[in-house]
Amino acid sequence: MSKVGSLQILQSFSEAMTELADKVGSSVVRVRSRRGFGSGVIWSEDGYILTCSHVVGRAAIVEVGFREGPRLEAKVIGHDPYLDMALLKVERTGLKPIEVGDSESVEVGQLVFAFANPFGGNSSTTSGIVTTAKASLGWGPGSAERVIITDAPLNPGYSGGPLVNASGRMIGLNVAYANSRGISIPINSVKGTISALINEGRIRLAHLGITTDAISIPKRLADEAKIDQDEGLLILEVETNSPAKKAGLVVGDILVAFDNSPITSHSDLYRLLTKDAIGKSIEMGVLRAEKPVKLKITPDEDESQ
Repeated sequence: MSKVGSLQILQSFSEAMTELADKVGSSVVRVRSRRGFGSGVIWSEDGYILTCSHVVGRAAIVEVGFREGPRLEAKVIGHDPYLDMALLKVERTGLKPIEVGDSESVEVGQLVFAFANPFGGNSSTTSGIVTTAKASLGWGPGSAERVIITDAPLNPGYSGGPLVNASGRMIGLNVAYANSRGISIPINSVKGTISALINEGRIRLAHLGITTDAISIPKRLADEAKIDQDEGLLILEVETNSPAKKAGLVVGDILVAFDNSPITSHSDLYRLLTKDAIGKSIEMGVLRAEKPVKLKITPDEDESQ
């Protein structure tokens, strides 16, 4: 390829990226609370804005700054702390919502862009590639069943901003930067939560009343118990008068199954603790003193959300 041809390709790519930044940037806002500042994403024309739960904290009202126009107060509609997302509402119409993509189609090596607007005015952006398309993180609250990991730098203030593909469609919500990797919640995981927050103002979750930690299960023990998994959740605490206490769970039990599904991480369990599990009699599988035990539990509603 000639030098002129190479320059034309670079120039076309540069112009395409500038257009992308302008397109996406108009849907990215600044979010400021007592905890500090971050970014947000315009979700609808009538004022719904998506951001991170840790950006908002416990505030009921935060400040939102747009690329154009005045800064406005935004009401915090609700949180999903497990996905680290929050939904805000400003009294303003005619906003430009971001275009939403499909996170199920994300592939390793795909070019992506992270956007933010931590200072108001014009947005900022970084770029990279997807290094892991469907990673599992199981750190309990603040975790997701699957996350997108990229090498796009997420500078301070990027939390709550969008991760977009080369077409400018949002495929993830940027939540953290660790070990030189950006962590984003897949947009498909967020869509249902947004609908629930708009309709009910909160996420209804089932509650067991236990504190757990992920633990490895030795192959010998797994073989004797006839379970095909090498991890489970060790019960560290059982709350008084909780569903877990009534079901007979005790400290030291290892939870390995819930509602006929294997439990190998906190995200496995969270995925099953939906509102459909509230008040339902559910079978659990635990290892107790190296022996498999079946118990029945009836979750109640988590009132802490």
